[in-house]
Amino acid sequence: MAAIPTQRETGSRACDAPAHPGAGPRARGRATLPGSPLAPGSARALLRAAFAEWAEQGLTEPAASARLAEDAMAVVGELVTNAVLHAGTEVVVDWRLEETGAFLVEVEDQHPARAPRDPGGEPTQEASEHGRGLRLVATLAESWGVTYRTDAKTVWARLPAGGRARPRPPAAAPALETAEALAPRPYGTADGRDWLGRGALSFLAEASDLLAGQLDESLVTALTGQLVVPRLADWCAVWLEDEATVRGGDGNAPARVWHASEDRAEELARALEKEPPCPREGLRSGPEPYPWPGDALGPRGARGTALAYRLIAGGRPLGTLVIGRCGAERFPDEVTGLVEDLGRRVALAIGAARQYARQATISAVLQRGLLPGAVAEIPGVSSALVYEPRDQGGPSGDFYDLFPAGDGRWCFAVGDVQGKGPEAAVVIGLARPWLRLLAREGYRVADVLDRLNQLLLDDATEAADAAARALVAAGGRPVAAGDGPQTRFLSLLYGELTPHEGGVRCTLASAGHPLPLVLRPDGEVRTAARPQTLLGVVEDETYTSETVELGPGDSLLCVTDGVTERRSGSRQFDDGDGLARALSGCAGLSAELIAERIRRLVHEFGGGLPEDDLALLVLQAG
Repeated sequence: MAAIPTQRETGSRACDAPAHPGAGPRARGRATLPGSPLAPGSARALLRAAFAEWAEQGLTEPAASARLAEDAMAVVGELVTNAVLHAGTEVVVDWRLEETGAFLVEVEDQHPARAPRDPGGEPTQEASEHGRGLRLVATLAESWGVTYRTDAKTVWARLPAGGRARPRPPAAAPALETAEALAPRPYGTADGRDWLGRGALSFLAEASDLLAGQLDESLVTALTGQLVVPRLADWCAVWLEDEATVRGGDGNAPARVWHASEDRAEELARALEKEPPCPREGLRSGPEPYPWPGDALGPRGARGTALAYRLIAGGRPLGTLVIGRCGAERFPDEVTGLVEDLGRRVALAIGAARQYARQATISAVLQRGLLPGAVAEIPGVSSALVYEPRDQGGPSGDFYDLFPAGDGRWCFAVGDVQGKGPEAAVVIGLARPWLRLLAREGYRVADVLDRLNQLLLDDATEAADAAARALVAAGGRPVAAGDGPQTRFLSLLYGELTPHEGGVRCTLASAGHPLPLVLRPDGEVRTAARPQTLLGVVEDETYTSETVELGPGDSLLCVTDGVTERRSGSRQFDDGDGLARALSGCAGLSAELIAERIRRLVHEFGGGLPEDDLALLVLQAG
């Protein structure tokens, strides 16, 4: 039977130190995290919150707390990253502040067969791809080690009271200020050399978190400049590519140029525009030599060295990052490796931002096609609309319409499709044109719902038949979840308005939708329809309509369930006729003010961003 490795065999220091000290802790915490790339960032956030709480409680010395917290977050990030990379299982993080002021953190995974990488050995290919193993832990900890059990492995580290790490920027700092604070001291200084030895991995981890949250490639390039200059280089530039075409200006200009001396940036940009990067064949991230733009950097910048890094993500080139250092014949290997690691993260962030931009553009075009370009103006009727999709970047499940139907009639609709995204878009794409067509063909309200219900059922049947044929063609293999036809239910409030002398006749019907409310000028509120079945559910369902007369000053309120089901804890906005009470308080207001007040009350009720799409339509007789 193979011997279980000891702590000394795994390369830990001070291996005689116990993983669990005898003294009781001042404070402690514990969390279980999924074995995913998000785990290191989550662990650092948990420790950040713990140290802030301990400081408020007076458990840590103010002068040393920030330094110890910084070191602790760097260590826990490395330990969790190590566990995710080498075990891939759920990770348990246990931390405690000892009575001595020292800090102990333990990271447990369920894969005891693999030992952590040895910080004292030769770097492997894996280490070059993912970092420098546990060298950062070995540098910051006064002792660390590994505890093995039959079903788990725990890597622990104890940090001395206090530490030398920089304090972090405030959590609320803007992204560019955060990037500036994250970056190291210039590597030519003593602080910079010390940072390269112990803070590089923490810098990369925090830079990853910062870049991953950006969905604008212009901001990604701006953050890149702040992270690189002047700490790793005197200047840098980023060119962006869109497949075979270089973006920016006339095709050669860099998208972003940074210089430690801002008065040199413009002249440097002009010089770099004349020397766009010419990457070699193939997908190689670099670094590659780049011509030195000495004339643009003044007398002190006549000599120096520059390197170009190709920004590659998903096997596609997205751009090039160029860095330069004045008066240097070469960059230290630690810097070139660090910038290459940073470049990979920049490329991933640019790729994600572009994917988001493409999806947002597609969704915006699709959304415009699903909603009317404008709502109709009706003689003797004022209208107001509030439409707030929850996902601004994707098609909403809510829709509305208000259009002329001919013969002195106008029709309106407020609907809500089950689900979101493409499936919802398909249903709305069917419903809106058919509503208009049937109304203009002279069909009355109940008949329109009858036919639209049958249309949705027929379309669902055709989709199911197509899926069955595809299944047979695939040799009977099962269809993956989400690939088959989706049930297409539609809740709809649909009505017809006929203005006449003295008011407006409104004929309407609700199919599984929140019932419309009528507000009289004296504040009286009553419902204007009765509940009926959702569209697309029951074959041959027969719908009926109601007719109400709207006199001068009467208002009709139509909403989706994003209004009625807005939550605050366990309560919903419409509990206890909450919507009717809110509407009653709108007596005497115009249609626009009614819509705005209801919208505001709904937002204030939940205290946060709405969790569903929100649409409401107010029609008021003149």
